[in-house]
Amino acid sequence: MLGLPKSTEISKQLPKKAIFDRFKPKPNERKLFDEQINRMSIVTEISPQTVAIKASADARAVYVVLVTLKTPECDKKNIALLSRLIDQRMLFVLTYGDTARLAAYRADTVLMSESKPLTELTLPLSGLDLEAVWENAIAQIGGIDLSGGKDLDAAIAESARREKLTKQIASLEAKAMKERQPRKKWEIAEEIKRLKIELGGTL
Repeated sequence: MLGLPKSTEISKQLPKKAIFDRFKPKPNERKLFDEQINRMSIVTEISPQTVAIKASADARAVYVVLVTLKTPECDKKNIALLSRLIDQRMLFVLTYGDTARLAAYRADTVLMSESKPLTELTLPLSGLDLEAVWENAIAQIGGIDLSGGKDLDAAIAESARREKLTKQIASLEAKAMKERQPRKKWEIAEEIKRLKIELGGTL
C-alpha cells in the first residue's frame, strides 16, 4: 500500500468498541464517529525495524491506519479525535469505494490530500530520520512547501489562516450576490476588500 516496502506491512485491527470503551469520547463525538467510520486497522509500521531509517528522539515509529468509511466524506473532527486519543504518529488512509485520500493531524489541524483511486495513492519516504519522514509526509499530504528550512507548524498555521480567509471571502461574495440593499452591499464589498488585502491578494 502507498508504494511502501513490503517489510512495513502489518495487520492489526482497531475495533471501534475497544477505542470507545478505553477512551470514552463524548456522546456527540462517538455518534459522528460511528456514522462515518466503518472499520479501522493499522496496515503499516515505518520504523528502524522495517525500513533503513533511524529513529529520532521524538519519533520511534510512524503508523499508517486504513480507515474504511461509510460516507464519501470524513469529518475532520473524527481524525482529530483519533489522533488525540491514540498517542502515536499516525497517517490515515481514508477509503470509500475505490477512492482514497491521506489525512494527518498536526498543530491542532487536520490536513487531507486530494481524493484519488487507491491504487494511485503513494507516500514517498523522505528524510534522514523518522521525525523528518513524519514531517515530510505531513507536508506532502497538506501540499505544504518546506523548502528553505521553513517550520512545519508555522507553515500549517499560515495555510489554515489562508484557507479560512478564502472561505470567508467566498461566503461574503455569495452573500453580496443576493443582497438587495445598496448600503449593505457596499459594506459587504468593503469587508471582502479588507479580507483580500489580509490574504495578500489583489483587489
